[in-house]
Amino acid sequence: MKSFLVIGLGRFGMAVARELSLLGQEVLVLDSSEENVQRIADSVTQAIVGDGEDEAVLRSVGARNFDCCIVSVGTDLEASVLITVMLKDMGAKYIVAKAQSPVHARVLERIGADRVVLPESEMGQRLAQRLARTNVVDYIGVSDDFSIVEIHPPHSWIGHSLGQLNVRAKYLINVLAIRHEGGKADVTPAVDQVIAEGDVLIVIGTNENVNQVVELE
Repeated sequence: MKSFLVIGLGRFGMAVARELSLLGQEVLVLDSSEENVQRIADSVTQAIVGDGEDEAVLRSVGARNFDCCIVSVGTDLEASVLITVMLKDMGAKYIVAKAQSPVHARVLERIGADRVVLPESEMGQRLAQRLARTNVVDYIGVSDDFSIVEIHPPHSWIGHSLGQLNVRAKYLINVLAIRHEGGKADVTPAVDQVIAEGDVLIVIGTNENVNQVVELE
């Protein structure tokens, strides 16, 4: 389990925080709006009303101790830059910052954000999946119950064929394609297709079944 600090509870921040919590992560949210904090309080580990632009507040919540700090304040560009700088100075381990434009993104990168996200190109849910699970390459929510996920195969699968692993019957997912190192891809791979180190699997299934595979060693 990883720990996340989400600063700012607009639509993006709410989506990231909720999805991280659903993935079983420790999530603390911080926002100056009591209404926003109350809306999500039951869905996260801890919800605090406070000004993310106040260095004392960031220190009081232990910002530097989180595995990842997500700066998702609204349309205030100056605030996001200020918060990112303060987190960097505090020694935050990994900072993800939401940008409003490509120019804003470049500024955030220059001042030390480890990752910059443009909301129109990356949804909060998708980001949460990537951050919480290091073996998830990409995530597409098909519906509330189904998803398509690109994953690095579990170590125990390497060197075995899809038939040997009995993926469909045992794990109740379908492997849509296998992308190999170098870019070549096998679409609708055969049952005798052997999974190799460096492959990326594109799988589809219910969120529950896909999550079980993602968590395999």
